[in-house]
Amino acid sequence: MIEALKILTQPEYLAMRDGATVLESDDFGDKVLRLADGSMLKLFRKKRRLTSAALHSYARRFVRNARILARAGIPVPTVIALLRVPELERDLVHYAPLAGSTLRELDRAGVAPEEKHRLRDELTRFIIGLHDKGIYFRSLHAGNVVMTPDGRFGLIDFADLRIYPWSLGRYLRMRNMRRMLGIASDADWVDLPAIAAGRAPGGGSFSAA
Repeated sequence: MIEALKILTQPEYLAMRDGATVLESDDFGDKVLRLADGSMLKLFRKKRRLTSAALHSYARRFVRNARILARAGIPVPTVIALLRVPELERDLVHYAPLAGSTLRELDRAGVAPEEKHRLRDELTRFIIGLHDKGIYFRSLHAGNVVMTPDGRFGLIDFADLRIYPWSLGRYLRMRNMRRMLGIASDADWVDLPAIAAGRAPGGGSFSAA
């Protein structure tokens, strides 16, 4: 994984951005761009206050987490470069997107009930496996889990992910599910009692290898 920070001037950034499609934005500007070559650019505002995010930017956290997850055998986007545009007060991550469809996209396209039941059990095992590895992903939801072409689950948009050196306890396992359970269309993708107990449906456990 690339972690060396490269500085871009504003004209260099604008040239890079030329022909891009804006996928996400807010009142402060662009957040996620699909560049003309199909690669992605994620922009992070620099924090002015002295916080952990100011000392260790979310862009760096994204790169670090991508490296750790990849080492754990979990499919993630491939980082190309870590960038900074001082004139815009933005840090950027340039990356190749993870191939596949998010669970939310699969849901919108239509999933047969028996297939969704199978995927629900597999996703539950996957999440239990993350928790067993000490991975706490508070932004976990169906839009951040990708089904890859080879039938594996991968993760995207994980700048706020934390990794503990021990398996998560019941409290953190349940807390980790709050966002997903708060979205009506996402809640039926998981077996919450199994996740709380740390036991996969039907026995067995997840292996990322």
